[in-house]
Amino acid sequence: MPDLPFRPTLRRSWRLFQAFRVEQTDPDHFYGTLARDSVDQVSTYADLDGRWTLDVGGGPGYFADAFRAAGATYTPLDADLGELSGLGDPMPGTVLGSGMQLPFADDSFGVTYSSNVLEHVSEPWTMADEMVRVTEPGGLVFLSYTLWWGPWGGHETAPWHFLGGHRAARRYERTHGHPPKNVFGESLFAVTAAGGIAWARRQTAADVVAVIPRYLPRWAWWVLRVPGLREVVTWNLAIVLRKR
Repeated sequence: MPDLPFRPTLRRSWRLFQAFRVEQTDPDHFYGTLARDSVDQVSTYADLDGRWTLDVGGGPGYFADAFRAAGATYTPLDADLGELSGLGDPMPGTVLGSGMQLPFADDSFGVTYSSNVLEHVSEPWTMADEMVRVTEPGGLVFLSYTLWWGPWGGHETAPWHFLGGHRAARRYERTHGHPPKNVFGESLFAVTAAGGIAWARRQTAADVVAVIPRYLPRWAWWVLRVPGLREVVTWNLAIVLRKR
């Protein structure tokens, strides 16, 4: 595999957190930054060149160019037609479907990827199982999600989600005059690091390659060893598996 550009440094973390600040006001910059970083990170575990890659929750297509530039045959899937149409008509090859019941045969993809989607589905570990199911033997599963007890767990309702998801949603609506995009209990759910680690350990179809705080510098990865602290500090958990 060629020399890879991914380095989990403090500078890289700062660049990502700066991009998060403009997610609502400049989504092109935010998603473009995250897409390029995602491809660099996934490429440390698998060569994307020539690999059929499924992006579960791919949305309007911000990640497509980055994955295709790495040589991947990229297929996005999303359950929300409005999300898929966020940049205009959905790109050719886009699939409308549920992450909890992927419309693909077993062992179909060389890489299955999902970023910041698991916290938006009511049965997150069903979706995780489905991603493993449709990955071919030897293929890679890269699954990351935002932790509920982290600073961005409530998404646009943060930090009030620490007082309760429903309360945070009501406060947002009073303040802004409309409900949040991510409504707790409907399109946003409290998913934890402990839940992801437990799922990775109990599933038997793939080997665990890495479980890491996705956005933190490498020297901070020790936080995952401390229950409680990891829920608040990790921010986003990445689970990397290789299908048996």
